[in-house]
Amino acid sequence: MRQRRLMNQINVVPYIDVMLVLLVIFMVTAPMIQTGSVALPSVGKSATPPVAPLEVIVKADASLAINDRSGNAGEQPISRAALATLLKAAQAKNPQQAVLIAGDKNVKYEAVLGVMDELQRQQVAKIGLLVQPDSK
Repeated sequence: MRQRRLMNQINVVPYIDVMLVLLVIFMVTAPMIQTGSVALPSVGKSATPPVAPLEVIVKADASLAINDRSGNAGEQPISRAALATLLKAAQAKNPQQAVLIAGDKNVKYEAVLGVMDELQRQQVAKIGLLVQPDSK
């Protein structure tokens, strides 16, 4: 009897047949698939630029000044009573306008907190503290 030799080749013809059948199936079913539509959100007010904040400056001698960043008025001294009425009028015009408190490095923290407390009592919506990054 003759010994059989091992075959060390892979017969790829059945694999090619299977791939061609799959190709035909995909070609037939692809036009039948319905594409979905995506409902995208519309843009309303986001195209408008944000309102420049008002800056309340607490100086080293605890006096107050105000700086409207949207205009070119610059820094103007103001009293506590006038500050409350001015900020209420600004908030009535634009409730989204933020108020930043910039305290001098040498002023007592109590003066800055006093201004913040006064603004909260007047129900100013957006209050923030302005700081300068450390230059190291």
